[in-house]
Amino acid sequence: MYGVAVGRRVIYDERVVTRREWLTRSASGFGGVALAAMMGDDRARAADSSAANPLAVKPPHFQATAKSVIFLYMDGGPGQMDTFDPKPRLRAEHGQPIQLPELPTTVFNITDKVFGSPFEFSQHGDSGLWVSDLFPHVAECADDLCVVNSMVADHSEHTAANYFVHTGSGFQGNPSAGAWVTYGLGSECDNLPGFIVLDSGLIPPGGMDCFGSGFLPASYQGTLFRRGEHPIADIVPREPEPALQVGKLDLIRKLNRGVVQRLGSVSEIEATISNYELAFRMQSAVPELLDLTGETERTRAMYGLDEDDTSEFGRQCLLARRMVERGVRFIELLSPARKGQDRWDQHQRLAEGHRINARATDKPIAALLKDLKARGLLDSTLVYWGGEFGRTPTAQTNDGEFGPRTGRDHNPFGYTMWLAGGGVKGGIRHGATDEYGYFAVENKVHVHDLHATMLHLLGLDHKRLTYRYSGRDMRLTDVHGEIVHDILV
Repeated sequence: MYGVAVGRRVIYDERVVTRREWLTRSASGFGGVALAAMMGDDRARAADSSAANPLAVKPPHFQATAKSVIFLYMDGGPGQMDTFDPKPRLRAEHGQPIQLPELPTTVFNITDKVFGSPFEFSQHGDSGLWVSDLFPHVAECADDLCVVNSMVADHSEHTAANYFVHTGSGFQGNPSAGAWVTYGLGSECDNLPGFIVLDSGLIPPGGMDCFGSGFLPASYQGTLFRRGEHPIADIVPREPEPALQVGKLDLIRKLNRGVVQRLGSVSEIEATISNYELAFRMQSAVPELLDLTGETERTRAMYGLDEDDTSEFGRQCLLARRMVERGVRFIELLSPARKGQDRWDQHQRLAEGHRINARATDKPIAALLKDLKARGLLDSTLVYWGGEFGRTPTAQTNDGEFGPRTGRDHNPFGYTMWLAGGGVKGGIRHGATDEYGYFAVENKVHVHDLHATMLHLLGLDHKRLTYRYSGRDMRLTDVHGEIVHDILV
């Protein structure tokens, strides 16, 4: 192709284009030449391939122990002293004023009265990890769990806290951890998105921006699979004849490529082209993924697919395992909505609410861990569980006294999350809160540290995984984050 200047216009092969278009196209070409010179032909070709397929597999910074991530997100904030961090002092001083100099609170009707956990704790496995009776099935996996009792976060309000645990920032519009992971590594699955969110009935406060790509290219955002027979809109082909469907897609591809040729590389256009092509492949891959008829009765029973309390979250956990088998890079499961009890946010009726949520998730989560382990996938899959913060050791109640309506307020100052697989030590407890379970006092693990450690397990250096935006090299951990080496194998 050649261009001849004619006044303020340029003729390309007898087609008239504007000077602005010529400059745009030439600039893209000059950039390609410079890139080839700086990076070498092989790396230039790799860059071209990445632009054509943003989810193409990319090499890690160093050898990884994990290939995939499953985030079991317990929206609302489970109480650490009610789940994996027993505090006998709460029982001993139940109803008495707490012996602490200050009480940072976030909502309303908070008291200074100690609220002893309504749940019993016992030790499990060879490791002797303490687990609440809320989780009898997860307790059977105690020797695979790394329980971090010293998590800390920066926000006490749900929306900002949700953004923070998902994106490393309390502000809207930043890329989520799943987007960063797929940006850094791509995906080993050609027929499904690299980052999938499984909705069990509740989108957390903050909405879809919790799973967005932010300033990263749009191809890396999370794809929401909703409940029901058709989790993605228009996944069933509309054309009766496959050839007609392929013909339409070919035409769309040709038109889109023409726009790119005229205007140069545009993230949104490249993402649209890639999404059209992926959507076509998904029309056969998604129905096959969702078809559980090939699973054994033993597997169905293990996940609780035929039980009222566990059927929804059990199906999502089983789908997560199937996605890992197909090479999906990052999968997030959202808390289910059961019997009117939404989320783990029990400002009131904590005993009732936590039991409802635990019944819906305990058996499926244990099944997921056991199933991954039995199939040899747990070692290469990082599973982590938790909410956006924990809860206070003091009571929050509208009754004026303790009773069934008693709950707890938000607490980001010391709470619990656990990890399993993917290169993490099993059967250990890391860090500690004070005797009330209020503040982390030993081996604090900030959310930035959690993200840095997750990326490390995936073979990514969190300081090198950057994206230039608004004149600055941005990253998931901002300018923070330390790898928690003590929990790694």
